[in-house]
Amino acid sequence: MSALDTLLDTQSPKVGKTEKGEPDVFRRKSPNQRRYEEVRSREYLLPSEVDAMMKAIKKHGGRHAHRDATLVLLQYRHGLRVGEVAGLRWEQVDFTAATLHVNRLKNGSSAVHPLYGDELRALRKLQKDYPNTPFIFMSSRKSPLAPDSIRGIIEQAGKLAELPFPVHAHMLRHACGYYLAREKTDTRTIQGYLGHKNIQHTVRYTQLSPEPYKGLWKKA
Repeated sequence: MSALDTLLDTQSPKVGKTEKGEPDVFRRKSPNQRRYEEVRSREYLLPSEVDAMMKAIKKHGGRHAHRDATLVLLQYRHGLRVGEVAGLRWEQVDFTAATLHVNRLKNGSSAVHPLYGDELRALRKLQKDYPNTPFIFMSSRKSPLAPDSIRGIIEQAGKLAELPFPVHAHMLRHACGYYLAREKTDTRTIQGYLGHKNIQHTVRYTQLSPEPYKGLWKKA
């Protein structure tokens, strides 16, 4: 195991976003008291940046490279919170129907999402790498990855990809909502996909979409 794998598999606290829906044992206050806008200009990632993170993980290598790249892929593709990723079990995956049952935290609405070819291939390989385990994402200690370890993996992936700002795990959920809005997905569908109880939480993504403003300067 590389030094990086050892570091990321420890259960020591990481700086990042804490999920209110996580058990108390996983919750802690972030020592970073600066406002987000002082650290980065936006709180979502672009598809190209997510792709760069996954490629950087694979290029860097290490025992858990495939696990970590798959973690980034699923968290982004399904808009998962850290606690939701940590709790993923193989019983939630239906390889035959190509679906993932997503259990939402924070009193969110659970849903069944389609799984696409790249996700299915990644999950099948992951199942071979970590056989006979109830949880999808496992540590070297053969226990489910703790939320703080997941945060550390995502933060480190941003550094490996040399993104010009510090990355935190919740940005992958925001990236999912932003992507769906950019693809002109209707707000109700995005709400259901992300499990929002209140549609006002969804509107933030449609407000960030440039689609309503396209064509305003037709002669430019």
